[in-house]
Amino acid sequence: MKAMVLAAGLGTRLRPLTYDRPKALVEVGGHTLLEITLARLRVFGVREVIINVHHFADLVVQYLRANDDFGMRVEISREDLLLDTGGGLKKAAHFFLEDSRGNDHPFILHNVDVISTIDLQRMAEFHLENQALATLAAQDRETSRYLLFDDARQLCGRRMGRDGKPEMVRVESQVQALAFCGIHVISPRLLTMMAEEGVFSIIPAYLRLAAQGEKILAFRADEYAWRDLGTPEQLIAAAEDLKRGREVSNESL
Repeated sequence: MKAMVLAAGLGTRLRPLTYDRPKALVEVGGHTLLEITLARLRVFGVREVIINVHHFADLVVQYLRANDDFGMRVEISREDLLLDTGGGLKKAAHFFLEDSRGNDHPFILHNVDVISTIDLQRMAEFHLENQALATLAAQDRETSRYLLFDDARQLCGRRMGRDGKPEMVRVESQVQALAFCGIHVISPRLLTMMAEEGVFSIIPAYLRLAAQGEKILAFRADEYAWRDLGTPEQLIAAAEDLKRGREVSNESL
């Protein structure tokens, strides 16, 4: 399985730590966010990865080369202009369409600033069993932006906060509001269905495709530990988790 790591963001919430480095090279528990993400992917058999870069891009490249790409085949997707999640993935599409497996073999899309114990193999199996176009790791927890799913776990809308007005793309009488974890399993055929151009988030693309009847599913990840690493305070909390072995096993690093 291949993967893409989304690491091009400015890391504004992590300032001042990102004044002199990209967020991918910010450390938690003595390891960079990029190293932790790549280690997790390796545990689940990923050996080929593309990483998008923008802010202090050359530092990321130098760091990877200094560490022999962590034993993986690594390709860099440079973004002179930040393309957001959808635009970044579309720019990197060639990486997943370059060989004969490209039409049906799913890949992982993973934010660099989240840490979790989510079983990516189980998530990929769920994706294949349900013949989904995209599968999104999601949990029942507080968030500022919710994705709405029906009883069959199919995406049908989104909502800002607990009290926001739902934006529905499919009418459903019962919906479950879940928090997205920043981890996707995607079928490469999605890449040819992304009509959006330039800078765009992948979530509106998912909503558009869900409205057309495509399977954009939730993988319930409530049983797993998960943490956003977007602020200095969250990094401190994650470092404590790592010391106790709660988030990432010692064997993966």
